[in-house]
Amino acid sequence: MNDVLKSVQEEMMAPGQMFEVTTVEVRGQEVRAWQSAPGTLRDLWALTAGHGDKDYLVYEDERWTYLHAHQEVSRIANWLVAQGIGKGDRVAIAMRNYPEWMLSYWAITSIDAAVVGVNAWWVAEELAYALEDSDPKIMICDRERLERFDGIRDRFPGIRALAVRVPELPDWATPWSELLSADPEMPEATVEPDDDACIFYTSGTTGRPKGAQLTQRSCAQNVFSMLFLNFTQLRAIAQLRDNPSLDPLSGQGPAPASLVTTPLFHVTANNCSAQVTTLIGGKLVHMYKWDTAEALRLVEAEKLTSVTGVPVMSRELLQHPDFAKRDVSTLVGLGGGGAAVQPDLISKIDDSGRVGMQGYGMTETSGLISGSVGNFLSAKPASCGPVLPVYEVKCIDGNGNALPPGEAGEVCVRGVQVIKGYLNRPEATADTIIDGWLHTGDIGYLDQEGFLYLVDRAKDMVLRGGENVYCSEVENALFRHPAIAEAAVFSVPDDRLGEEVGTAVLTLPGQTVSADELRAFCREHLAAFKIPRYIWMMSEPLPRNASGKFLKKELQQTLDPSAAA
Repeated sequence: MNDVLKSVQEEMMAPGQMFEVTTVEVRGQEVRAWQSAPGTLRDLWALTAGHGDKDYLVYEDERWTYLHAHQEVSRIANWLVAQGIGKGDRVAIAMRNYPEWMLSYWAITSIDAAVVGVNAWWVAEELAYALEDSDPKIMICDRERLERFDGIRDRFPGIRALAVRVPELPDWATPWSELLSADPEMPEATVEPDDDACIFYTSGTTGRPKGAQLTQRSCAQNVFSMLFLNFTQLRAIAQLRDNPSLDPLSGQGPAPASLVTTPLFHVTANNCSAQVTTLIGGKLVHMYKWDTAEALRLVEAEKLTSVTGVPVMSRELLQHPDFAKRDVSTLVGLGGGGAAVQPDLISKIDDSGRVGMQGYGMTETSGLISGSVGNFLSAKPASCGPVLPVYEVKCIDGNGNALPPGEAGEVCVRGVQVIKGYLNRPEATADTIIDGWLHTGDIGYLDQEGFLYLVDRAKDMVLRGGENVYCSEVENALFRHPAIAEAAVFSVPDDRLGEEVGTAVLTLPGQTVSADELRAFCREHLAAFKIPRYIWMMSEPLPRNASGKFLKKELQQTLDPSAAA
């Protein structure tokens, strides 16, 4: 089976072919790159103008063709330029997955400004931190985010708020309609491959999110990485199953159409789904929020070919009673990123006649590192797939020595998709990217065929439904409560979300606080997905090691979730 994949890869990577690999110099390092990938996102977006009257964006009863979208993106770009936005400036996007998210993204990156992707879950305090850190000149936001900004806007007199889908507009905000009267022709701009394209925040072990600087080149290269993964593995699967329609380049399958299920301020939805679908002329269907029954209705109505998000979404689709009632015949791919696809779910996807998909990537790699599709996922369900050809990868021991195949160590990667660094964090950048090698913090190993396996995380975090929750950030919030003496935060297994947030706390002598009071307190400082679901109120000091660190594994193994508050 792997011989078939290798043959397909060699054919499609041959000189002059779509996935020929070359080397380029990036920040003083010679790294592998896709020869044919556009150099910038402006170039990538320009290539999609040829899709013309094809449907591009769909939201409820609203619809944009590629022609319509290009006109609106150009109007947004011209309006931004008229406000003085250009090279090196930043524009924040703070909203749900409305179509205006992607329209704004293409406009901002096409004039060589950088998008600041605001986590829509953030409370005002978290929003304020990101705005202070990234210093955008304009923030494009929907009603909920506009309301949060209203409470802190006195601290940001230099930020202009641009309101999307806000029926009753405050006098200090600019209506979206103002942009749409601008010129529909894209303004001129000189965009360099190593210019920042976006700042996506990734939670940090120090308790504060870090702004990862994704470049124009790294994002455009990731689009080709996603295409390589899908085109080569699906072509190989088409040969193995003797089903030519599974080959995306055969022209025999349904037109590509994807459901946007996870937030666009993450690389999973934006870089690995939306941008890829855009380049190939597919349709992006947006939802107000995840709803399984509505997702199945959309599969039928919009003839969707793929639904990818966190694995729990695929599980809920397959288990929903409407799955057997709806026409889901166009649906080819089901899968996810942000968490491992469990072996039983892989079997369920196979049994449904769909192609399972699983990818491993990071914000720090602008998206994908490795991935498996269909037969290759089923054959090695514990693996996150073969590493992409544009990466060098090694697993190292505690002394930095590369380990042979089969031996687990920290996964390190080097390649064109590695971020420039962390905004305003030179020390964090130097600690994470060493001589061009990104130290992922994940523990894993490579097998003899180049498939990557992850066995643990070096970072202290909870992976809840695809969202990273760094334990120290939650601990910092808990320790702000005057009654707390000790607090240790750790992951608790969860059938639906993979992991949930748990904490063991000890109060100061003479102090009392309930679990619900602690949750209410945390809501003042943390987004909802970071609030501990499981809280154990301890009567004795928490276990520690010789250096004084809490023994979180011992707590995980001994505390019963049914006994938590």
